[in-house]
Amino acid sequence: MSRERVARRIAAAAAYGGGGIGLLGVGFVGLLLAEAKIAEHTLDSLKGQPPHADGRYGTAFAAQDAEPLRFAVLGDSTAAGFGVDRGRETPGALLAQAIASVAERPVDLMVTAANGVTSQDLARQVDTVLEAFGPDGPEVALIMIGANDVTQMVKPAASVRLLGDALKRLRANGTEVVVGTCPDLGTIEPVRPPLRWLARRASRQLAAAQSITVVEAGARSVSLGDLLGREFRGRHEMFASDRYHPSARGYSTAAMAMLPTLCAALGIWPELPVKARTEGLHTLAKAAAVAAGHGGTEVAPAGHWAQLLRRARRPLNATGANGAHVEGTAPAPGVSTSDTSHVGSADAAAT
Repeated sequence: MSRERVARRIAAAAAYGGGGIGLLGVGFVGLLLAEAKIAEHTLDSLKGQPPHADGRYGTAFAAQDAEPLRFAVLGDSTAAGFGVDRGRETPGALLAQAIASVAERPVDLMVTAANGVTSQDLARQVDTVLEAFGPDGPEVALIMIGANDVTQMVKPAASVRLLGDALKRLRANGTEVVVGTCPDLGTIEPVRPPLRWLARRASRQLAAAQSITVVEAGARSVSLGDLLGREFRGRHEMFASDRYHPSARGYSTAAMAMLPTLCAALGIWPELPVKARTEGLHTLAKAAAVAAGHGGTEVAPAGHWAQLLRRARRPLNATGANGAHVEGTAPAPGVSTSDTSHVGSADAAAT
């Protein structure tokens, strides 16, 4: 069955309360348990908690009387920045200061993401965000979730339904939402075949189903794919010591991929003219399936269709909160391109 059809079935099961499609077949259980134990032992080498990153960023970029922009980051350990030592190296901090440089407004960041959580924790995180920001809520939120749903074998339909519930609550509050979909766990080195093949299939199917639910909620998704493909593949400096979570450099690269979509959601990034976007228009299920295999690809609503985009990215060395110098990931304002030549029907048909 194609990834497109599986994603649509998972999303439909999530919408109507069905159980969805199981991630693993019973015939593999003995072998997979042994492989999983080996991988778990290797991946569990990092200890502690992610560094604290909440606070105000980008005051150096803003006018003195500029109203702070409210930004929330929800999700799992990757959203929290587990694996780095300093708060300014987390994806939330990198994105907060980069958004501030584009918007020319300070950004108030709140991170509710936590280690080890699945989509079941999103309801609690949304409660925390809405309570902290008050009746107006955040202006924009980033959700990065899914990897633990796969490793803890949460039913994909249940996972997608919980994400959809969180999206509805945030969107009802007027919050623009961007979701970084489930990464391709088949690229993680400590995960070996046959577990690697099953992890890749399960994570890409979940990512595609997530994109469908995201776009149907009026939000945007960015595929983290195979941890942004060749930018991560075979490059140990992009990973922390557990070879699973990104390093400071890895988080910077991932943030660079998500920043243009966050800025577009806020209306501070120029959208492409319709003629330049025609090649990227697909049915929602196909767009979601294609994006799942191509890291850094955005899926956004486009009427009855879905838009596939790869936006221009440029590194930026920025001055962060309180004047501290950090290496950020803001692109040059006014630059945006789409590139869909690398995606095609063959990838959409892959499982």
